[in-house]
Amino acid sequence: MHIYEELSSLFQGELDTSKETLETYSHDASLFELKPAVVARPKDVRDIQSVVSWVLKNKEKHPELSITPRSAGTDMSGGAIGQSIVLDMTAHFNEVTKLSRESARVQPGTYYRDFDKKTIDLGVMLPSYPASRDLCTLGGMVSNNSGGEKSLQYGKTDQFVTELSVVMGDGNEYVVKPLTKDELVRKMAQNDFEGKLYKKTFELLEKHYDEIHAAAPKVSKDSTGYHLWNVWNRETGIFDLTKLFIGAQGTLGIVTDIKVKLVERPEHSGVLVGYLRNIDSLGDIITTVLKHQPATFESFDDNTLWLSFKFFFSFIKKLGFKRWVKLAFQLIPDGLMLVKGVPQLVLMIEFTGNSVDEVEHKIDLMKEELEVFPFSYLEKDETEEKAQKFWIMRRESFSLLRSKVKDKHTAPFIDDFVVPPANLSAFLPKLRVIIKKYKLLATIAGHMGDGNFHVIPLMKIEDPNERNKLQPAMKEVNELVLEYGGSISGEHNDGMVRGPWLERMYGPSVFGHMKAVKQLYDPKNIFNPHKKTDADWDFSFSHIRKNF
Repeated sequence: MHIYEELSSLFQGELDTSKETLETYSHDASLFELKPAVVARPKDVRDIQSVVSWVLKNKEKHPELSITPRSAGTDMSGGAIGQSIVLDMTAHFNEVTKLSRESARVQPGTYYRDFDKKTIDLGVMLPSYPASRDLCTLGGMVSNNSGGEKSLQYGKTDQFVTELSVVMGDGNEYVVKPLTKDELVRKMAQNDFEGKLYKKTFELLEKHYDEIHAAAPKVSKDSTGYHLWNVWNRETGIFDLTKLFIGAQGTLGIVTDIKVKLVERPEHSGVLVGYLRNIDSLGDIITTVLKHQPATFESFDDNTLWLSFKFFFSFIKKLGFKRWVKLAFQLIPDGLMLVKGVPQLVLMIEFTGNSVDEVEHKIDLMKEELEVFPFSYLEKDETEEKAQKFWIMRRESFSLLRSKVKDKHTAPFIDDFVVPPANLSAFLPKLRVIIKKYKLLATIAGHMGDGNFHVIPLMKIEDPNERNKLQPAMKEVNELVLEYGGSISGEHNDGMVRGPWLERMYGPSVFGHMKAVKQLYDPKNIFNPHKKTDADWDFSFSHIRKNF
């Protein structure tokens, strides 16, 4: 079937089937590779509706047809690649259409970095940005229910989205937002596609209410499955379908417009940095820190620290020469502190406030309480500028791994689990045993306050012996995570890499409810197949990239 010719007569945007474009869009930031038949850049909502209607019409005769929405392609789970039609939302859906100090309306292809510049002028921000904030889009953040270093204080993206426009499985665009019980009853009374969706969704959630709510992961952040437990709340009487589409990775419909609420941007910040010699007392340290309600509580391991020193010259391009020289002088004392011993973990505890004095006071109190623990280095960087050296190490470790280690490539397959912080002292040594068992060169960095860790191994994926480590290593790590009451994804979502493990995490019954929702909203499976609830490891494994 010649998709390009078929779509040309009904599509106003650009259609691209060039070899270079198809190769580029075959990859995101994951291990996987799926080559699309065409990359379509919709000009407006009517273009998206036309594509959905056309695929629905032709799906029975051509089962291979599907639609994968994509923005910046920074997804690490394989959620932004597909084998049929890829919709590139960055070309035309990239405007901030409304902005105030309280809220914003923004299109999904808008880069966060551009949006953030606009909010700075108003002294506000959307704080749920991930580490890829210079690369990602708002649509990607919604698709993955993104979080990051500020999630400890503010929560994830689902805490800020108040309304979505979505092209659904009948080819029409609908607005979803929180509804009262009376509003829900009126929706369910509609004798149309929308009314049927609301009615059947409510019936499923109400019938299995206790089971679904009991299945909610007992962690502070999660991006697995469909968050059914957040849609219908008997106590508040609120029914909110935005909670279903946030984190759905485009598997239930295509988001075309996003409304978010904003928060005030803190005026001042500072960081307390500690080099922890061993992690025996980590649980007590975490409990002590969280009592002081820091804005962020981050960490990275000894491998990340050495990597940053080893490839320090690589930061010149990102920072510029003057900033790099300044950073180099700032790091000299920290480098000298390593003679006291290489730490197992570097902890970064950030506080914010309305003045430098307020921030410094918070840091001093925190430092005083932590001095009883085995830190070889515990010093404050009471201004944001002084703390930049550590933020750069924390944020850039993935880029350094990806670009600087010869013949090996980043393999994000155990990269986003969450374990309750109280369990980390027991969990982390066992994690290191697994990493050592499979001879994985990996950095460990994380959001310590949430217990959310990113383990990014370096592997020569072209080597069959290396590829064969993926499934058993992932199984051991995931089983360990679940043993300690965790979630297999806190931010990066399921896609092709963790989707096959959802039934193990939730059990057959709750997983069955999630599959029922997918069937209800996408009965012909046209929206981003092979992701989340219909992911299959054999399919995923057969589409690991051959060349990097």
